[in-house]
Amino acid sequence: MTIAILSLIIIGYVLIAYEHITRINKATIAVFAAALGWVLFISTGTDFVLKMHGAEFLTFTGGAAYTSETIKEFIATHVFVRYGATLCSIALYLLATLNIVSVLNVNGCFDFITDTVRAKDSRILLWGLVAFTCLLSINLDNLTTTVLMLMIMRRIVQQTRWRMWIGSAIVIAANCGGAVSVIGDPTSLVVWMKGAVTPTDFSAALILPSLVATIIPTYLISRSLPEHIDIIRPAARYRGDASPLRLWQKITMLVVGLGGLWFVPTFHRITQLPPFLGALCVLGVMWVLHELMNHKRIKSNQPIEAIDGQQIQYVSIQSIMYFVGVFMCVALLIETGVMQSISEWCDEWIHNIYIMSVAMGAISAVLDNVALVLTSINIYPVAENITSLSPSLDPSYAASFLENGQYWHLIIYSGCVAGCLLPIGNLSGFTLMKVEEVTIAWYARHILPKVLIGWLVGLGVYFLVDLWLR
Repeated sequence: MTIAILSLIIIGYVLIAYEHITRINKATIAVFAAALGWVLFISTGTDFVLKMHGAEFLTFTGGAAYTSETIKEFIATHVFVRYGATLCSIALYLLATLNIVSVLNVNGCFDFITDTVRAKDSRILLWGLVAFTCLLSINLDNLTTTVLMLMIMRRIVQQTRWRMWIGSAIVIAANCGGAVSVIGDPTSLVVWMKGAVTPTDFSAALILPSLVATIIPTYLISRSLPEHIDIIRPAARYRGDASPLRLWQKITMLVVGLGGLWFVPTFHRITQLPPFLGALCVLGVMWVLHELMNHKRIKSNQPIEAIDGQQIQYVSIQSIMYFVGVFMCVALLIETGVMQSISEWCDEWIHNIYIMSVAMGAISAVLDNVALVLTSINIYPVAENITSLSPSLDPSYAASFLENGQYWHLIIYSGCVAGCLLPIGNLSGFTLMKVEEVTIAWYARHILPKVLIGWLVGLGVYFLVDLWLR
């Protein structure tokens, strides 16, 4: 049954990676593969339970004889529920973040970006969009940031040819920025909730490599742009009851929204409550501010909506469902013992975290980086001490799997950055393919070499900084 479940998940990963060919939504594939896999697991889970949870199952049965119904009850109440609780925490956090962005967007809190970066000088425009993308993706999830910034770019840049170049830079900046903080990418959020990293150490370790991986491709892309490009002039705004909020109101909401999300790790450390509760607190405050600052329009029954906001919600909800499916597929790999076998093989034949991260990054360019990173994260547990993994391992190698160890940093960094080598390697890149009709061939010819240089140089920066600190 292990082979059947593993084959199902591998086929699912391949279909996910080639959604542009199959035209089947990757969220649909991920959820279906996870659901079918867990049905197979719970139907024939006796060997898995005895192997992975022998002592716990013995306590559950009290030493009495067990039946297939006993096995199913144990899986449902002691195995599946653990992954379900973790998954719900992450999904609720992502939903809270999505709604915070929607509230900010519907109140025009991101309009200042359009006004600030609007310039005919292509380099000013490019670097402005990249800078704002990085800053937003550190606080928001990188897919939502990408959708938002691509919509802003389309309001400014007129020609599709140049939108392809600038949009590629936005995708790279969003993924690199998301690697800087524990709330910037769903995979970094999983690593944090697993207890593998702490927010401050994680950001300090990856900020320089991520900046390098952003700056180098952006500079190389800027050299491919003309000095001046045609921009779209802003339409005159209607000044009446439907006018946007005043500047101070927008700034207040933006500070509360983004600042509140940045405070979530501190909230978790102080209260020990799940991060999604902190995000829900921020969302509650945002809704109150929204009601107070729009009370005139609310009383007049005037609709407050944004078409762009609906697009953000649609794409983000699809990504959340995709994450749900992939997470539960990874849980299956853990429970069938596949992850343990992979870790033992890596310890014996690779035994180098840099080679492991480079290999994972290269594969994530072809397959999807979320699926690959989640799989890589769960190959190893968070080691309590150097000898807790295996006494035979080299101490310097085993130390990489401690809390805040280099393995966790490199997996997130390589997954986020190397996932941009091809547009099919990450959700943001796939969004670019849909929005701007970017082809894989064009992206591989023009963007892949630039991302590759930035990724490897950033990896070198991480190695040098880590060597110096040691």
